[in-house]
Amino acid sequence: MDGSPSVDRGRAPDGALLPSLLSPATQASGLLSQADWRDYVALMKPRVMTLVVFTGACGLAVAPGTIGLFPGFVAILCIAVGAGAAAAFNMWYEADIDAVMKRTAGRPLPAGRLNPDDALAFATILSVAAIVTMGFASNWVAAAWLALSIFFYAVVYTMWLKPRTPQNIVIGGAAGAFPPVIGWAAVTGDVTALPLLLFAIIFAWTPPHFWALALFVKTDYAKAGIPMLPVTHGVAETRRQIMLYTVVLAAVATAPWALGLAGLIYGVAALALNALFLLLAARVATSRTQEAADMAAEKALFKYSILYLFALFAALVADNLVTA
Repeated sequence: MDGSPSVDRGRAPDGALLPSLLSPATQASGLLSQADWRDYVALMKPRVMTLVVFTGACGLAVAPGTIGLFPGFVAILCIAVGAGAAAAFNMWYEADIDAVMKRTAGRPLPAGRLNPDDALAFATILSVAAIVTMGFASNWVAAAWLALSIFFYAVVYTMWLKPRTPQNIVIGGAAGAFPPVIGWAAVTGDVTALPLLLFAIIFAWTPPHFWALALFVKTDYAKAGIPMLPVTHGVAETRRQIMLYTVVLAAVATAPWALGLAGLIYGVAALALNALFLLLAARVATSRTQEAADMAAEKALFKYSILYLFALFAALVADNLVTA
């Protein structure tokens, strides 16, 4: 792991058993009886799911052809449930890591409110239900893409990439890029150039978005032994990479308009949104701040990156409605 410290699964750095593995003492404490529906909802990372559902709905909205109101709702619901299942697998597998990190220690599993076996069963049931329902309600092409997205996030990113390489976010960015492809396929039964470009936009967006966050929570990742780029290559290199990927993002985000796959509304919005993204990324790249509490530029970029993706995809839908 590039020299990064590692956390033995099941034990904190000081050797103590983590609460997420439910030692006899934890079970005897009765904490598991505190689990309720809110803990299961938390397993699905609902705040992250919002962006996933939105981009999936946008892919569905701009796809050629028609889909009924109810089948469209079911398709979006399946995307949401599939995303929640992937998140639940992630939180089940990383319960010991979450226990070490300050910002995640209160999650249901590391806090001891939820049994890991129940969390795994919950994730499995959600996955099967989402994939099968998508197949019967829409088509099996969309269902296959949904299955691939769950597998990629739960296995390729969470179990393989994240604990092993600082490129985890670069390659793992594909996990969050599937929803517009799934939404498109739910309508058309196939995948063409535009949904692949939408995939590429989210893929290129993920590194600057996530590394901006990683810069001001670097200590947490180092403590947990996760080889995020700021931990393995330092703050300066991370800032340089953020600028590099932002340039790539700007080019990819403009491509649908440049290639004639989107109209003027999208093109103007993409240019304006990219300009501000580049400006904020340049502020990060030229910053010399080392203390997380003082990283105003990084925090501003992280917050804007979320708004950016919402606004860019909303502009695509608006463009499609006007030109349809």
